Amino acid sequence: MPKPFPKEFRDDVVAIALKRESSFAQIAKDFGISESCVQRWVKIAEVDGARRPGISSSEAAENRELRKRVKLLEQEVEILRRAAAYLSQANLSGPKGSTRS
Repeated sequence: MPKPFPKEFRDDVVAIALKRESSFAQIAKDFGISESCVQRWVKIAEVDGARRPGISSSEAAENRELRKRVKLLEQEVEILRRAAAYLSQANLSGPKGSTRS
């Protein structure tokens, strides 16, 4: 995976692209990046700036964190479920080594 460009660089490219004085192809050529990269950065900036519908970067980051948290909680629930099943099975079989008369 290529190293991401610095935020300041992306911000400069987006600011120039949003002025709409040059085409995305020309801006990409001037900065030595791909046209699709410029288009993606502009789209993200427009969503974050509420100029275009979509999920903003902060909402996407929050969603990622929440998904991680849900996965962790689901794993914890599964562990507790297995432990409860094991302990209930142990109680049903009775204490080991005891003799019943």
